[in-house]
Amino acid sequence: MQEFLLRERQSVISDRLRTDGRVLAAALAVEFGVSEDTVRRDLREMAAAGLCERVYGGALPLSPAGGSLKQRMAFAVDRKQALARAAVTEIAAGSTVFFDAGSTNLAIANALPDELELTAVTNAPAIAAALVERPAINVILIGGMVDRRTGGSLGAKAMRDMEQLAPDLCILGACGVDLKAGVTAFEFEDAEFKRFAVARSRSVLVAVTSEKLGAVAPHRITPISENACLVVEHDADPGLLALFRDCGCRTVIADASA
Repeated sequence: MQEFLLRERQSVISDRLRTDGRVLAAALAVEFGVSEDTVRRDLREMAAAGLCERVYGGALPLSPAGGSLKQRMAFAVDRKQALARAAVTEIAAGSTVFFDAGSTNLAIANALPDELELTAVTNAPAIAAALVERPAINVILIGGMVDRRTGGSLGAKAMRDMEQLAPDLCILGACGVDLKAGVTAFEFEDAEFKRFAVARSRSVLVAVTSEKLGAVAPHRITPISENACLVVEHDADPGLLALFRDCGCRTVIADASA
């Protein structure tokens, strides 16, 4: 009977994470009629199984953006290409643009018109390789050790290189985008470099598949603000997009990928 009750509690917690976007251990303890220690143990087990992200006082839904770069590049290819087509309309000719590492940002780089003149800065060798043969684009590659999971250079050398630059636009990779948590990432050093890139840039663009909207990864990068543009899929929740716009964030809706 106890095992059934455990499964039942975790099923309710999973439903709440999907509908409410977060759960609080204290509230769940009252609802279930158990101790907070019992709920915290449930949440620890769910986090260990990859079902949620434990935070102080409760849990958040886990961002779907996990996995290696190779795995992410194979996921939702058509949808990312649709996002890329919408994102390139926000890139001004003659500007300096930082392309953060990531599979969606690689799709944006590939979607740039051949005749578009700009200076592209990136910490991702894959993005640099996609752009280096474009005669209208000057490419600056941020150096340092490449993190295999993110596909980008991170750490002190990358930070020093980025310090010399002031991009007009930062095309930021994201593992989750949430109204309260803002833009978040899975890896600590990745989030640290992203924060620095945002601070060096005049404006920010984030292109995300719908699964990342409302999802939260462990490390915060930047809040949603008036200098941000959020590029989303055609089926993104209109009510949620309205809340993002209320925060001052512009939204651009991509055409259907089909």
